[in-house]
Amino acid sequence: MQTRIQEFRRRDKVTQQALADAVNVTRQTIISLENGRYNASLLLAHKLARFFGTTIEELFLFEDEEDAI
Repeated sequence: MQTRIQEFRRRDKVTQQALADAVNVTRQTIISLENGRYNASLLLAHKLARFFGTTIEELFLFEDEEDAI
């Protein structure tokens, strides 16, 4: 799954560590999310969207399973 976390983070001038602290995860989790190596839980996705003042749909780019084939 692709995310726009890095885009939003840079827009708001927030470091990976500051974001991690704000949503109670490690910096490594933020790095993994930004690099597409980890999919956020619904709870984490909600926390991240609230932090940036946006929706989960704006922050995470969901790919339809049929389109991925």
